[in-house]
Amino acid sequence: MNPTYDEILKANSMRGNEIKKTPLIHSSTFSSITGSEIYLKAEFRQRTGSFKIRGAYYKIKTLSDEEKKRGVVAASAGNHGQGVAFASALEKIPCTIVMPKNASPAKVSATRGYGATVILEGINYDESSSKAKEIANQTGATIIHAFNDPQVIAAQGVIGLEILEDLPNVDEIYLPIGGGGLAAGMLIAIKEKNPNVKVVGVQSKSFPSMYESVKQNVRTMSGGEKTIADGISVKMPGELTFEIVKNLIDEIVLVDDSEITKAMFLLMERMKFVVEPAGAVGLAYLISKKPSPGKKVVAVLAGGNVDMYL
Repeated sequence: MNPTYDEILKANSMRGNEIKKTPLIHSSTFSSITGSEIYLKAEFRQRTGSFKIRGAYYKIKTLSDEEKKRGVVAASAGNHGQGVAFASALEKIPCTIVMPKNASPAKVSATRGYGATVILEGINYDESSSKAKEIANQTGATIIHAFNDPQVIAAQGVIGLEILEDLPNVDEIYLPIGGGGLAAGMLIAIKEKNPNVKVVGVQSKSFPSMYESVKQNVRTMSGGEKTIADGISVKMPGELTFEIVKNLIDEIVLVDDSEITKAMFLLMERMKFVVEPAGAVGLAYLISKKPSPGKKVVAVLAGGNVDMYL
């Protein structure tokens, strides 16, 4: 089942008091650096420190009573795991999160703090995902996929609605891409309401899987080099997300770790914002390439769960 604009509206109506509408903040500093009018979508201020709670919360809210009884399992480099753990605690259902062995200690600790059972397995998201599937088969728990799920995609799309509500005359939106859930949801929302808004996805040069897949018009495994942007280190985009992104995105671009680090430090120094590497890639590209002089541009700052061991 493909996510729809109506499903995004439904996710928005079911958010209750748990999911915040995050602020859209104009930055004169970054406007001056880039030559664009820069607005920052502060998803790092969302509950659990990233946008991922949106998809996890909506997906869990839509489970049947029987499914809730059997609990949920998810694979996560960190932010999705925290979102699923927090949403599970709100609904009082059992929750297991499989995280890579090299996951940020802060994210592991936070996920356990929300009451989830955490299992460390594999060295990247894809290997953790295999273990999560195994657990689901053994226990009957529902897998809450980090990105390749219609409800998860729809709820991430609400961010697009919020941006258009706060800045109806936005020209361009830059957002991070790992597996593509955020991009797919936002693209459906934005292109439905205003097809003229340019949407640009940004990936790490170390994990350019969606970039390569769209370029070759087929899902392609790509990446594996070490990167500080652990939150978007996905070797293969989802089937659902790939089809949506391929059909709707205007452009996908790449940044390296030095560009990401510069953006993170500038955010801390000038704005007093703590944004994790994967959450800063959109702004990193804007600072580095200055692609949109004079345009009204939004950079989605997707998360703020920084690993202090970076």
